[in-house]
Amino acid sequence: MAAPSIANLQTLPAFLASAGQLTLDDQRLIVDQALDLLTEVYVHLPLKRSMHAIDPAQSLRLLQRQLDSATDPMKERLFHNLMIGVFVSLRDLHTNYILPDYFASYIAFLPFYLEEYWEGDQCHYVVSKLMDGFNHPDLKPGAVVRYWNGIPIDRAVEINAEKNAGSNPDARHARGLQSMTLRPMSMSLPPDEEWVIVGYEADGALKETRVDWQVYKPDPQNMAFAPPGSGSAVRTFGLDYLTESVRRAKVHLFHRDVFEKTSVLKESRTYGSAPTAAGIDTSTASSMPDILSFRSIDDQTGYLRIYSFAPPDDRMDPGEFVDKFVAEVVRILGLLPKNGLILDLRGNGGGVITAGERLLQLFTPRRIEPEPFSFINTPTTRTLVDEYDELKVWGSSIDQAVETGAAYSQGFPLTSPDDANAIGQVYQGPVVLITNALIYSTTDIFSAGFQDHAIGPVLGTAGNTGAGGANVWDYSYVQMALPDLFKPLPKGVSMRAAVRRSTRVGSMSGMPLEDLGVIPDAPVHKMTRNDIFQSNVDLISQAVELLRRRKLYSLTGAVEAGALKIQSQGVTRVDVYLNGRPALSVDVKDGPTATTLAPSAGAKVVLQGFDGDRLVVSGRV
Repeated sequence: MAAPSIANLQTLPAFLASAGQLTLDDQRLIVDQALDLLTEVYVHLPLKRSMHAIDPAQSLRLLQRQLDSATDPMKERLFHNLMIGVFVSLRDLHTNYILPDYFASYIAFLPFYLEEYWEGDQCHYVVSKLMDGFNHPDLKPGAVVRYWNGIPIDRAVEINAEKNAGSNPDARHARGLQSMTLRPMSMSLPPDEEWVIVGYEADGALKETRVDWQVYKPDPQNMAFAPPGSGSAVRTFGLDYLTESVRRAKVHLFHRDVFEKTSVLKESRTYGSAPTAAGIDTSTASSMPDILSFRSIDDQTGYLRIYSFAPPDDRMDPGEFVDKFVAEVVRILGLLPKNGLILDLRGNGGGVITAGERLLQLFTPRRIEPEPFSFINTPTTRTLVDEYDELKVWGSSIDQAVETGAAYSQGFPLTSPDDANAIGQVYQGPVVLITNALIYSTTDIFSAGFQDHAIGPVLGTAGNTGAGGANVWDYSYVQMALPDLFKPLPKGVSMRAAVRRSTRVGSMSGMPLEDLGVIPDAPVHKMTRNDIFQSNVDLISQAVELLRRRKLYSLTGAVEAGALKIQSQGVTRVDVYLNGRPALSVDVKDGPTATTLAPSAGAKVVLQGFDGDRLVVSGRV
């Protein structure tokens, strides 16, 4: 078989021969700082101890004691396995142990990708993508995998799932499958085996082939990153960095056209701008091609896929990214059919929390209430909130914890309520949201907000989302603020931790999102073979069916001959606000309605449409 074509390619044995080694002092420091981070800053520790019956602090203390009495460093792989095990036991994809640079900068992969589909109650695992340059006569898209190193494939996925930190069985399974062939080594060690014997069915026969693990070092700009700097925007991430790393690796390995267009846009500083360079027709494609794609299903229905809420690299300020991202989504919505939208977030591991929460307003006339976030109450978090101006609002409630004994501080939003409602409803048709078990963090927060504000039905391809409800900080942000307690870590080792937990709003007000996730409203759609190889045709069909059950509303206005004229569908009453104040309430029927209201030039005119007493649509003139 031909080898895949990629730069910096190594075999696994060659890579391992060149890896580095931590000293005993390095190992002691890492354990000490991990213990401080988890016990003093990690917001979910009480929840995780209760839900998963674990004691990570005691595990670290035992490791501390073992290293304190040692004279030589622990074997490299054993040490990292123990540290990874402590963090994985938390079942929290925000909270990670990051391996040294000589591992973390690399990705181990097999040159094909596995996905699952269902026939009745039977799950099958199929090769869905091949890397450019990898050629094999039978192991190609459509081949159904039956065995993995002699283990039945369903059991092999199950074993791999238990090595992953998903907080529910669906999340662990999804990440176990994802890492069968793609393993960023920032948070997982290289595979134990140097090659895999794949047993698969092709052309009606059971066959076997050996496939070697390969290792490559991506361009640092294509790696999932903890954004540098001290601005407040870098501390508003909600991201499963492992899923984001896998997403970027998939674009690099299996979608070279998208990777190359994205690279040109980033280099020319036109990423997120329309019109753009790179020969992209922005009437049919996004200027953020790696994270946004869209198309019309028919003349009634649009489809928008959001792969990530994260900036493309650390050269783009997170705040700048959010502004461009929201503007690009608004632009795309203006190009899609108006009578129904399928919003697909599968595989989206999150990103900047404000990017997700600012999108919600585009799909509803209701005022958006951003989720509140809380710190755990400890002396360390009390000191921490004084170090960053945007955190000081949490200080008084942490002070009160001495008297009240409360575990958590008061909750405050990361997204300004004004920003969450500054644009208003842009898409007036019904919307259905598609989720799966890989979505996490910001995407969980968006999905919860979508459900809590009753925007539309949630259709899942799994019974739960990844269930991540927090704001994640890189160790460097804590270390920068509290250098007396947290010391720089050796050889590129790092950690991340959930430092502020989110709770839901609306009818679910006060419920934590962490571990509980977002349960779909509609019956779970099990992915079919047609979905995998025919652009999600069965999944989209089910989503369209849900849309067709929803009533259509529309509401627009224009000033004609000096007076406001309203055009509406499905609405019985329209309230008009002029510069934020009520100016008119008028009963309407489908079609045009003339009024005598004469807004002055430059006035801000907002229309709110009601079906009976229920607010159903909003528009701006």
